Amino acid sequence: MNLFNILDEIETVDPEINERLSPRRDAIKNITSFGSKVAVAALPFALGTMFKKAYGQAASPAVIEVLNFALTLEFLEAEFYNTGKSSGVIPASDKPYLNVVARDENAHVKFLQDTIAALGGTAVSKPNIDLSGGNGSGNGPFKNAFNDYALFLTAAQVFEDTGVRAYKGQAPALKGNQVVLTAALSIHAVEARHASAIRKLRFDKGMTDNKPWIESTLDNGNDTKVSLANGNYAGEENITQGGVNLSGLASTRILTASFDEPLSKQAVLDLLVGSFIVA
Repeated sequence: MNLFNILDEIETVDPEINERLSPRRDAIKNITSFGSKVAVAALPFALGTMFKKAYGQAASPAVIEVLNFALTLEFLEAEFYNTGKSSGVIPASDKPYLNVVARDENAHVKFLQDTIAALGGTAVSKPNIDLSGGNGSGNGPFKNAFNDYALFLTAAQVFEDTGVRAYKGQAPALKGNQVVLTAALSIHAVEARHASAIRKLRFDKGMTDNKPWIESTLDNGNDTKVSLANGNYAGEENITQGGVNLSGLASTRILTASFDEPLSKQAVLDLLVGSFIVA
């Protein structure tokens, strides 16, 4: 996330933002001179504090709720990749990339926790997680994911594909807070890159004939052969966008691959999180 790009965007909707923030904007610039690690750690707090002072209020409860929902998903993804790293299931050839994915997910957790606190909210605690997808039984369809690399990547695809749709589904709830929306969309873009790369990794290893994009719900969307994941791809066969039916403009596969559909919070909780997060 580039903080100063965010400030520039906000100027388009609030021309007085510079007067509100100065000299706080200069203070933020000074933070970045202390070194990248310090700057990255300090930015969420500085950003939240700056905007609370500028506008005289913390984020709305609805915004905090969305951020905590995102944090819950990031807890799950971070736990999954951290466990994968420690289990030894990831071959040496793929560690350079998947270690970066794990790093990103852990960074998302920290960023969301710090941002929620900076905006005056209370971050949710890390929940109890059943990485087997067994609703707490430890006996779900992914119970062998940490000794079966193909199954590990299958689970990774489900998590990343769902994460992309979940962030997209929450974007409308953040329209009133452009700063938080921009930050959330920055994470959304990273999750989309993860999803595409893992799909490509599975394709290159001959685990699937899937492409790095979703073409339809079951035809070439969820090829995981895990029924638990079917609902996470529901709606991807949609070819109506913005109220316009696009049929006839191209093949169905091209049309469905051209757009990703959002998932509602309740759908995510019912379909994915409900199986992996037990408390």
